[in-house]
Amino acid sequence: MATKHIDASLLRRMFIAGARSLELNKEAVDALNVFPVPDGDTGTNMNLTLQAVVKALDKGDLTTCAQVAQAVATGSLMGARGNSGVILSQLFRGFARAAERKDIMTSVDFALALMSGVEIAYKAVGRPVEGTILTVSREAAKAAQNKARSEADIAKLLIATIEQAERTLAKTPEMLPVLKRAGVVDAGGQGLIHIYRGFLLAVEGKAISAPRQTLVAPVQKVVTPVRKVFDVETIEFQYCTELLILKPRVEDHVLRQSLEEKGHYDSLLVVGDGDVIKVHVHTNRPGAVLEMAIQHGELSGVKIENMKEQHQHTHWAEEYMDTPRPGEGKSIGVVAVAAGPGLGDVFRSLGVDVIVEGGQTMNPSTEDLAAAVNSLACEAAVILPNNKNIIMAAEQVKEITSKNVEVVGSRTVPQGLAAMLSYESESIDLERVSKAMQRRMSGVKTGQVTYAVKSYSSDVGEIREGDIIGLNDTGIDIVGRNISEVALQLLENMVTDDDGIISLFYGADISEKEARVLADIITECFPNCQLDFCSGGQPFYYYIFAVE
Repeated sequence: MATKHIDASLLRRMFIAGARSLELNKEAVDALNVFPVPDGDTGTNMNLTLQAVVKALDKGDLTTCAQVAQAVATGSLMGARGNSGVILSQLFRGFARAAERKDIMTSVDFALALMSGVEIAYKAVGRPVEGTILTVSREAAKAAQNKARSEADIAKLLIATIEQAERTLAKTPEMLPVLKRAGVVDAGGQGLIHIYRGFLLAVEGKAISAPRQTLVAPVQKVVTPVRKVFDVETIEFQYCTELLILKPRVEDHVLRQSLEEKGHYDSLLVVGDGDVIKVHVHTNRPGAVLEMAIQHGELSGVKIENMKEQHQHTHWAEEYMDTPRPGEGKSIGVVAVAAGPGLGDVFRSLGVDVIVEGGQTMNPSTEDLAAAVNSLACEAAVILPNNKNIIMAAEQVKEITSKNVEVVGSRTVPQGLAAMLSYESESIDLERVSKAMQRRMSGVKTGQVTYAVKSYSSDVGEIREGDIIGLNDTGIDIVGRNISEVALQLLENMVTDDDGIISLFYGADISEKEARVLADIITECFPNCQLDFCSGGQPFYYYIFAVE
């Protein structure tokens, strides 16, 4: 029997089924990511955004399509992670706008709502790029509108929508050379198709229920200073590392034995129920734990805490009412995103009030960033995303907080640190402060050394999984097999006669001894540059360089 109307119950089931469909295919969507570096994966970010939608749909009595659509828009806005999640939230926001005052929706209403989402999403992206989720959503919405003129059956409308989305997706490599070079289609567009397929299954009466155990979002800890309450020098293993392995390809006792054989751990806990394994361990090399775990399944809920720092920093709460709130005494506070205790310390020393833990592979949501802003005692704030995939989520904070917010669009940690050098803590002019920070960060060059998570054909040659990669501000610059050699070659390509300062931040998987050896070589190779050297503690990236 044809379905010619969508009521609130069906629309709710459609979005839950869309979320489930994407959840089941997120690994395949992640695999479409173009670049080989560890990053916030598209499928994971879209999935986490939709998990927030499912959570929103479980609240309240939603009796009209307008109410369901608004819950979807609100949930996706708060839970948006990464650029793909933010664009998805804008598609849903436009959908909700078109569904206002709609108790039920016809095929024409639904098609108009899809196109409204496209219009809002295009406006939200400063420089829309064709060959992405935007293109797929637009062409799919056009097909839906054309079909709705002659077809009232919602299932047939969705079939036409999906077919056009698939045709458009297949063309994305011709629109974006970077996709063609990597031999993949656009990941965001593919993720959107999985959502639409879930819609269709729900309409056909084959609704996919919400996951028995939904993907747990990485906990983004907001860290603000309070009193020291513990002798930190007694801690032998510094980093408390927690993670989940979803759909593991290893038995928990086998993984536990492997971790025990590696040694250098304390408080080891490995428990599983077949569908997920939870790992908790204290270690001085958290990156080694992550690298071992990722061989056995997809990681989620990754949390790395510096236990020495943990005893000195915690959430501001009622029991610490005698401790000043972050930003107290200021007109303008600063929130920065950073992964790694050392990087957090550096940001705080420059005047950052709140650190949101995150970065590569751990993109905080809009809600995480808003919570950090709202924790400030002051009524104005600057946000430093320090990652290109977090900027759009940061921009959305303006819509869900009453505070006056400016986003200084730092794409890397060195840019964020440079911006803080122009931060005026006593100023009351938010626009002037943010513009000065923008100007200051434009003068720094960023270098990063990491490893390849997949094989890839780059402009500098073939990259094999596991190769060491040196990245500059424009992309991949150096590929090799030795971390220190790649780091030195990267710096040789970055440093010019006009540069006078090199800052080196070594990561969680580099020992101080290793870093000092490299620092000595750098000092010898670049005698005209001052070298600043400290532990960043960042995961995944062996070294981060700032050159000015």
